[in-house]
Amino acid sequence: MTPPPRPTLADVTRGRILYGGDYNPEQWPESVWQQDMELMREAGVNLATVGVFSWARLEPRPGERDFGWLDRVLDLLHAGGIGVCLATPTASPPPWMGARHPGTLPRDETGAVIWYGSRNHFCASSPVYRDHALRITADLADRYGDHPALRLWHVNNEYGTTCWCDATAAHFRRWLRDRYGSLDALNEAWGTAFWSQRYGDWEEIIPPRRAQYMVNPTQELDFRRFTSDALLECFTAERDALIDRTPHIPVTTNFMPLFAGQDGWEWAKREDVVSVDLYPDPAAPEGDDGAAWGALVQDLTRSQARGPWLLMEQAAGPVNWRGVNHPRPEGLTRLWSLQAVARGADGICFFQWRQSRQGSEKFHSGMVSHAGPRGRTFRQVRELGADLGRLGALTGSPVTARAAVLHDWNAWWATLSAGRPSSLLTYERPLRAWHRALWESHLTCDLAHPESGLDGYALVAVPHLYLLTDAALDNLASYVRGGGTLVCGFFTGVADTDDRVRKGGVDARLREVLGIGTLHEWWPLDEGQAQPLAPFGDDIAEGAVGTLWREDFETLPGTETVAAYRGGELDGRPAITRHPFGDGTAWYLSTLPDPAALRALLSRAAGEAGLRPPLPGLPTGVEAVRRGAWLFVLNHRREPATVPLPVPATDELTGRRHEHAITLGRHGAAVLREDPSA
Repeated sequence: MTPPPRPTLADVTRGRILYGGDYNPEQWPESVWQQDMELMREAGVNLATVGVFSWARLEPRPGERDFGWLDRVLDLLHAGGIGVCLATPTASPPPWMGARHPGTLPRDETGAVIWYGSRNHFCASSPVYRDHALRITADLADRYGDHPALRLWHVNNEYGTTCWCDATAAHFRRWLRDRYGSLDALNEAWGTAFWSQRYGDWEEIIPPRRAQYMVNPTQELDFRRFTSDALLECFTAERDALIDRTPHIPVTTNFMPLFAGQDGWEWAKREDVVSVDLYPDPAAPEGDDGAAWGALVQDLTRSQARGPWLLMEQAAGPVNWRGVNHPRPEGLTRLWSLQAVARGADGICFFQWRQSRQGSEKFHSGMVSHAGPRGRTFRQVRELGADLGRLGALTGSPVTARAAVLHDWNAWWATLSAGRPSSLLTYERPLRAWHRALWESHLTCDLAHPESGLDGYALVAVPHLYLLTDAALDNLASYVRGGGTLVCGFFTGVADTDDRVRKGGVDARLREVLGIGTLHEWWPLDEGQAQPLAPFGDDIAEGAVGTLWREDFETLPGTETVAAYRGGELDGRPAITRHPFGDGTAWYLSTLPDPAALRALLSRAAGEAGLRPPLPGLPTGVEAVRRGAWLFVLNHRREPATVPLPVPATDELTGRRHEHAITLGRHGAAVLREDPSA
């Protein structure tokens, strides 16, 4: 019998943009709670996340339950018309657990205990932790499953703990047995003939703890896979307990943005609602600004969700963990929130509602800051709530992207071991540079797994995927052969799923697609070093340079050299190539071009693939994104910008009609409904 479909984000939104944040009333006397309700209604809040870090209050001693205060909170929220995202408190066990059960505490690579006194102090492999976590989760579901305020379950918080203890070692061995079946298969996969590392008994295997020198990189890769899976087991156990008791309530857990600790593709499959926390730096240096970073995280989260998603946390002001924590300039919170809605968010939430007066995050902002309801922060929160209240009609509407950037956590994990050609080549560096180039070209893109269906995309970009499975390589070849346009970056397709270097340095299937003959050497650049490029044509301008990486390779017949290296050991060797394959085209970039050159190259490839920006003639620093019937225009500049409009349009935020152009103020935004019949 087919199980009934699971509830979705639409069951939570109910035709309106969700708006609110983490609410921690246990930090405040009850005399403050009624004022909270009044201010939430004033701000347009319709969702409060409750209980994330309340385990010690809910279970003050083992087995005891104190739910009375939470009863009153949920009743107050419901009376105020505010829905509840109720969290399981399992991210932060109470001190009694660590004191009575020290085996629940994680250990680091050296065996040192990570003590309680902060948060996330649990070992995901500890059966004692898991048992207590399931008990409190089940009791919450039993008590509040039918509460009329309950809209969404939020399991744990920002999963990311890693442990190297003995319980973890035993769990790791069980995981390896399931993966490999035999020690011979494990030894083959790990290449244990190197450095006399062959294992003769399962009990000899330990996590990659601190060693005399570099540890086995495939052991490290598998341990990262295992850690993601171990945490996922904790999530799914709590999720299943909630589903058993409340099948009508969807379940989420909040991702950290572009975080290496979890395989986000696998995790998203097990969530009803995909959510993320996002904290761009308002004072980020040029070339690394928050708008580009936000767009990348938002595109990834939408792609994981395969549709609308929830921004679970952002800051209403300065955070507290950077060296210098800058407030947000006027209008920036509104702008970045609308950017998230443009890229598929159906909910905008903050950490937290009221700024804490004590504890480690007392200087982390809240929707109600230390200045109180008369402060600038709350005024902006109230104005944003009014804006979002006008956009309920767009909930559930899609963001259509015809370009994809390939991303894979296994490929990322494989780059994290030592002993690589260059420690400067991090996984994120080319990914962020390529996505930014597409973003600056006003081309909305999904992120996609390399084994996923790619036929719907006119352009597929692969900034850097060191590890590619056989299935992924066959998928890329099939995509290009069928008429797709592939743009592939350097040091890609080098290793198989066991981090074994493929024959020839790059898999032969990928070399055939890209038009590469012999790859002689990887030739990385030093930090700050630039390699001049000699362009052949108008795709990139004179003066373009490559950074970070170079390669010495030969091309196959029929491969066009778009740019060559100029000067130095690689003078005259191909740097950027273009190769027809089947009915499609494959580009290869063996270096990281400077931002202008990278943007020009990706724009040419996109143009040849038939991709166009949603609005022509956009000024620099202005973003345009289509979501369903709406066109978002976002000014990330610190000065006004005028945007020409091909057809008249009405701004949903102001109700004003604009005939030929719209002028956006500093950090201004518009949500346009176009009138093509005019």
